[in-house]
Amino acid sequence: MTRIFAISAAFLVVIALVATYRITLQRAQGDQFAQCRASNIAGGSGLVGGPFTLVNSAGETVSDTDVITRPTLLYFGYTFCPDVCPLDMARNAEALDILKADGIDAQGAFISIDPERDTPEIVGEYAGYMHEDMIGLTGSPEQVDAASKAYRTYYRKQPAEDEFYLVDHSTMTYLVLPAHGFVEFYRRDDSAETIAKGAACFVNHS
Repeated sequence: MTRIFAISAAFLVVIALVATYRITLQRAQGDQFAQCRASNIAGGSGLVGGPFTLVNSAGETVSDTDVITRPTLLYFGYTFCPDVCPLDMARNAEALDILKADGIDAQGAFISIDPERDTPEIVGEYAGYMHEDMIGLTGSPEQVDAASKAYRTYYRKQPAEDEFYLVDHSTMTYLVLPAHGFVEFYRRDDSAETIAKGAACFVNHS
């Protein structure tokens, strides 16, 4: 009897493994980027990203379709950020150079979450200083908040008695493709090489 139970249990385990494999295979077959994904986004990538309306460095109101014309590394930060933003942006700039060397025409986009201080001119100069293929975007508090919510980012202005306040914010970099929208995100500890390799995979399979 014990042997029968053992055989039955082993059979059930095999059935469960086969079922799991089939489900995983079906999901992968339905996702053209399955082999490129390194993250596991709760609810799927469809819950992140979407339309936005912001202001570019020339003071023009632009939409996401105006901005995302090439594979884009999108980052939310602010120009007064003392350490995190410059490091992340420099790393993203390096990733763009790696992609360019591999023949991939990509760009960066920097969305300010500090519209009170970051004018279109300031954010444009900041992005351009980081890389020639980076776009700076800002907007009204309402426009910035809508873009932040679309990408599920977080930011909060710290209390201060003068203009030298800091802003707490999330630090993800988002890969957005013109025909597909958001497809992947990268963390602070991801290297430029990791980001470039991942982005190249998505671009080559798009």
